[in-house]
Amino acid sequence: MSETTETTTGAGQGDNPAGGLLDILEDLAALVENARSVPLSTNVKLDRDQALALVDELRDALPTQVARADEVLAAARDTLDDAHRQAEEIVAAARARAIELVQSEQVVVQAQSRAAELVAEAEARAAALRTDADAYCDGRLADFQQDLDALSNQVRAGREKLAERLEQGAPRVRWDAVSDPRWPQERRS
Repeated sequence: MSETTETTTGAGQGDNPAGGLLDILEDLAALVENARSVPLSTNVKLDRDQALALVDELRDALPTQVARADEVLAAARDTLDDAHRQAEEIVAAARARAIELVQSEQVVVQAQSRAAELVAEAEARAAALRTDADAYCDGRLADFQQDLDALSNQVRAGREKLAERLEQGAPRVRWDAVSDPRWPQERRS
């Protein structure tokens, strides 16, 4: 079991928080998939400390991912604020220019039209950035939800199997009562 301990605590998970959550889920899945089978059953023997360590890592990584999503949203808000500020500056500049050119009505109309176009363009850019940020966050959260749902389904299935065995009154093997508790494939002749 020491081999899997080294793979689950490998360096670099903290280096890439975006990939860290998926790495932890892969390590947890590998721990379950590579677990030794209990003889004559579909149950497996897991290293509780390893499984709990991976769950703790998952708990630690999830707030980081949420913080990343918050950072993306904050950046989108900043971009939107900048776009509004630029739009206001453009509108103010257009008004100043219109006052200078008030002698001719056609020039004033053209300036107002251009200012409206610039404001509409800035608002469209800001809306597109907001939509992109929201779509990115929604996609990441959907991925996390799928991974957590899959893990939850595996846990639920394991508990249902255990409940069936307990309801059937299956005899329980006490490993401390077995003279040679090593697994059958480990026994030497």
